Amino acid sequence: MLSLAFAAVLLSTSVQELHPAPASPPMGVGLVIHEADTMVRQPPPHNGMGMSTAYRISGMAPNRSMEFRKRIMHPGSSIGLHVIAHDEVYHVVSGEGDVTTDGVTTRMKAGDTAYLYDGGNVGIQQMGEDDLVLIIAYPLARRTD
Repeated sequence: MLSLAFAAVLLSTSVQELHPAPASPPMGVGLVIHEADTMVRQPPPHNGMGMSTAYRISGMAPNRSMEFRKRIMHPGSSIGLHVIAHDEVYHVVSGEGDVTTDGVTTRMKAGDTAYLYDGGNVGIQQMGEDDLVLIIAYPLARRTD
């Protein structure tokens, strides 16, 4: 009987290690966010050039642990080179762009995804006549208030 209890303790410890508790409990139930409610026209970040339309979708979610955004890079625009302090994902919905990470530039088109690593020096330039539509996601250092 003692060995069965010991096995149960070991099993529960293993499960806890595989699925640690979140940094803080979630706030309420999940949300549905309408992107139109998050839209703002602005110059791209990190000393970028041109104009973009930003959708700060996750900004509507209280107590969140990640950013999830859509950004439309209009012709001639860019997100300037900047060092990131987390892993980050750029997914191209439509259009074309050149993503740069640590001095290497690669053309991206609809359906392509760039997985960018913590500490990388990254940026992206819209290319061609059509808008470059991106989904951008990355974790936050801590949950928002």
